[in-house]
Amino acid sequence: MSTAIHLVLVTCPPDSASTLAEILVRENHAACVNIIPKIGSVYRWEGKIQHDEEALLIIKSAAENFESLKQVILLHHPYELPEILAVNPAEGHAPYLDWVLKACR
Repeated sequence: MSTAIHLVLVTCPPDSASTLAEILVRENHAACVNIIPKIGSVYRWEGKIQHDEEALLIIKSAAENFESLKQVILLHHPYELPEILAVNPAEGHAPYLDWVLKACR
């Protein structure tokens, strides 16, 4: 079994954040999801500059679960092309990292 965790960053409409977070935790794809409810995003989409208010999900998961986590996000996310970025922290508080891994089993 891997001992690595991922922090997965996902932006979504604010009204979708809680539902998506709950699905991920309930189905053991994530140990915890933090929701930052109101961020401003500026990006280019289909040749136009967009300005949107979004929520940011910070998802803590086992690295070995990334593919299944990604598939669940893609299934439930309302965007055509959702942001799904995995970051592998080099270090962390060992008991917390152990908890994340156990919660994702």
